[in-house]
Amino acid sequence: MDGHDSEDPKQSTADMTVFVQNLLQQMQTRFQTMSDSIISKIDDMGGRINELEQSINDLRAEMGVESSPSPEAPAKPEEEESNKEGSA
Repeated sequence: MDGHDSEDPKQSTADMTVFVQNLLQQMQTRFQTMSDSIISKIDDMGGRINELEQSINDLRAEMGVESSPSPEAPAKPEEEESNKEGSA
């Protein structure tokens, strides 16, 4: 009485199959769109990081400081020595 009783069970199964296939296709399309967007943003961030790294290296070159692979490691002992000299 709800309109589905008169349908052929094979037709109902076929309709459900088409519905599920369309739903999966829509999900795949949305996933691909989000994936492309994420990859694009990661690429942009990589470019910005490269530009920032180059700017830092340029500034260091202007100051006469040689580039080092890890700028944090040698900077800490120098800061501690400066603080000791200033307090003595």
